Amino acid sequence: MAFKFENLKVWQLSVDFSAEIHEMTRQFPKEELFILTSQIKRAADSISLNIAEGSTGQSNPEFKRFLGIAIRSGIEVLGCLHLAKRRKLISENTFQRQYENCSVLIRMIQALRNKII
Repeated sequence: MAFKFENLKVWQLSVDFSAEIHEMTRQFPKEELFILTSQIKRAADSISLNIAEGSTGQSNPEFKRFLGIAIRSGIEVLGCLHLAKRRKLISENTFQRQYENCSVLIRMIQALRNKII
């Protein structure tokens, strides 16, 4: 792996999480394609993309700023999960599993951000 972000466990988990969200949305109805499906997938992708972008060739304050954006994208995913559950697009089990996965990811990003001087 050639770039710093590729060695970060939190980045690797965020890519896995994005893939899980992608698979989850495959069951959403077509009418949600340009609404909730698009929104939750873009937010999930944004987590890993901001970690990657901020980690390479940036100053520590700039990296922290990008990690903050990644955290906010994670919060957006949580909001989308609530909407999906309310619209009965996902089961309670799926909601709980993905909510926990996202929460863990957010806490890991926060911990990384707090470690950067």
